[in-house]
Amino acid sequence: MKRSFLYFLSILLVLSHSAWALPEPRKGILDLRQTNLKNQEIALGGEWKWYWHQLLIPQHPAGESEPIRFPKLFNNSTWKGKPVPAQGYATYELTVLLPHQRPPLALFIPDCYTAYQISVNGQVVMSSGRPGTSKETIIPYWSPQAQVLPDFPGDSLLILLEVANFQHSKGGSYREMELGDAQLIVSSFEKDKALDFVLAGCLFMGGLFFLGLFGFGKHDKAILYFALFSIFYSYRIVGSDLHVLHTLFPNLSWSFSIHMEYLTLYLSIAAFVEYTRRLYPEDVYHPVMKAMRGICLAMALGVLILSPVIFTQLINQFLLLTFLYVGYAIYIYLKAARNQRPGATYALMSTGILLVVFVIINLHYFGIITPKKFLLFVGYIAFFFLQSLILSFRFAFALKQAKSQAEEGLKAKSEFLSTMSHEIRTPLNSVIGMTYLLLGDQPRSDQKQHLDVMLFSANNLLNIINDILDFNKIEAGKVTFESIPFDATLIARNCIASYQTYAQEKQNTLTTSIDPKLKNLLLGDPTRTTQVLNNLTHNALKFTQKGSVTLGIEMMSETDTDVQLKFSVTDTGIGIDPAKQKLIFERFTQADSSMTRSFGGTGLGLAICKHILELQSVELQLISTPGEGSQFFYIQWLKKGDPISVVETQVVETPVQPLLGLHILLVDDQPMNILAARGILKRWGAQVETASDGQQALDKMEEKLPSLVLMDLQMPIMDGYEATRHIRQRGYTIPVIALTANLIPEIEDKVKISGMNDIVIKPFKPETLLQVIQSHVKVSS
Repeated sequence: MKRSFLYFLSILLVLSHSAWALPEPRKGILDLRQTNLKNQEIALGGEWKWYWHQLLIPQHPAGESEPIRFPKLFNNSTWKGKPVPAQGYATYELTVLLPHQRPPLALFIPDCYTAYQISVNGQVVMSSGRPGTSKETIIPYWSPQAQVLPDFPGDSLLILLEVANFQHSKGGSYREMELGDAQLIVSSFEKDKALDFVLAGCLFMGGLFFLGLFGFGKHDKAILYFALFSIFYSYRIVGSDLHVLHTLFPNLSWSFSIHMEYLTLYLSIAAFVEYTRRLYPEDVYHPVMKAMRGICLAMALGVLILSPVIFTQLINQFLLLTFLYVGYAIYIYLKAARNQRPGATYALMSTGILLVVFVIINLHYFGIITPKKFLLFVGYIAFFFLQSLILSFRFAFALKQAKSQAEEGLKAKSEFLSTMSHEIRTPLNSVIGMTYLLLGDQPRSDQKQHLDVMLFSANNLLNIINDILDFNKIEAGKVTFESIPFDATLIARNCIASYQTYAQEKQNTLTTSIDPKLKNLLLGDPTRTTQVLNNLTHNALKFTQKGSVTLGIEMMSETDTDVQLKFSVTDTGIGIDPAKQKLIFERFTQADSSMTRSFGGTGLGLAICKHILELQSVELQLISTPGEGSQFFYIQWLKKGDPISVVETQVVETPVQPLLGLHILLVDDQPMNILAARGILKRWGAQVETASDGQQALDKMEEKLPSLVLMDLQMPIMDGYEATRHIRQRGYTIPVIALTANLIPEIEDKVKISGMNDIVIKPFKPETLLQVIQSHVKVSS
């Protein structure tokens, strides 16, 4: 790669100017009679005649002339042995002897300081502005031109070039004119202008792109300053050298042009300095960079407040300073590459190319070489392409870093919520368990009222914790959906049954409305369906007082294999203002902040419903009128299962002591959890023995084998997983049920691998624990 890079730089330098040995003017005459002008461009640099303080067009000749090396600035010229000032006017003369056989000819002239006019054989063929003998009569303008010459009779051309300057610190002509094949000169000029337009457009659009990247990204200042550099420098491409901007705006004033040319130069260098400083802040010496930036901004300020005669005098010193800065930038990028900074190799390569381009441009500026425009175009494109790679790499690196940080943050959040859930659930299990025990002791009515409040508050806290964990799981994309048969009618009735007490407390009528045409089981996720309907029902009851809430399931359409159902929850509550109906689906949000104080809740219920349904490509919708009520509903296609079998149910009376005679080993390191669970189990008639860690449980099992083990998972000395593995290794097949405050998805695999039979999540309802125990052991009546 390094060899290719050095080879490219060598080619750029070597091919940047033409080295053909062609005739050149002597004593004001250029003899081309032996030169084939077909597909040829002849540089007119050489010995011309010149007339100081004389404008000879249209009359010619006039006064005395002297030979002069053309092109040459007034500042570097002499007249009668004495230096001439930059402000003044003069005429240059050249006679060209042409071959008899020649193609149509054209003349190319670059810009001059600061107005010129050309006549050929007495006919004015080109002008830029209007030369004058004073500041009042001159009209400055910069416009390089390529003009096809008329087919003059004879085999010679008398070229007169008038140049005048009273506005700039330099005067006269400083670049070579060219004469040659009209097709070649005009097409080359047009191609060069096109390259300038393309390059400027690329830089400007690239600058806008990076500006947008800065605005909508992480506000990386390095990207901002490179965007500004690209935008500023894009003007210099079209506003200097060939001044192709005048093609689009021919009436653009010279004063505006020169101010913008110098202003964008200083601002672009200042932006590039700041870009480098922001790109690798650890590798730069900040005082040097700040000093360079300060010089650039001071020069830019000088352009705004000083006249061109003054501020153009400092350009040579500034160009020298720019070379020093580019050299220092290469040192910075070398240092950054050694320190393995992101994109430093590309930065080094691009700055090396920029240095070569600057060298060529300045050699051209001082009239030493005439570079090929295409090579400069390639150099600029290579520089900006490599710089774009740096910023793209930097942006991708920042994006990857941000992604990694976000993932770590999400992991930390999940771990925090999981830990906090476990720590809250553990004491909450004791509160709920002890409350159930006290309620089972047939308390007085006033005591029962207090215990009901305690139980309600504990369950409410548990619901809040579950909501937060559910939403965290949804955000993390860890929600999975089952596809198993379920009875939607049964889910709806169970939902209504579980909220009847709450409905009665608020003096609400809670009913179902099930479509009688629904006669099949459905294939889907009954857990998530229950969760959505429970949340919607609870939400409706919360905002309804002395009214009604109806949970409905309506069949919209049906095929042989699928059914389209409308699940709805309709209430006669407070309703929701249309302007706030979208707001309520956001997390932690209610239609009005005062509702949180009035009705309670986290504002997560509807957000969870919305996300669960969206993951199934189903939309949760709302129809509501303030003061009249609301209807939340969604329409979902589900696969049909087997017909619902109607089984006549018999009411079986639950025995007072359903676990009578059962020997249970309860393993938990929390005394309060043991107290609550043991009390519940003993009330059911079980014989309960306790252990505070896994090792103690193994020791007690050696003494007497229990019928069933209730095993906590997180304990000192030996946890529940290891204890269960030892139980299985010893050949015991008794049921082991995990009692844990962890969430099932987090522990399910570990529980199965360790050999446990089932899981009960703390805090648990006594009937849930009883149901799980009875599913694993048979209790003799």
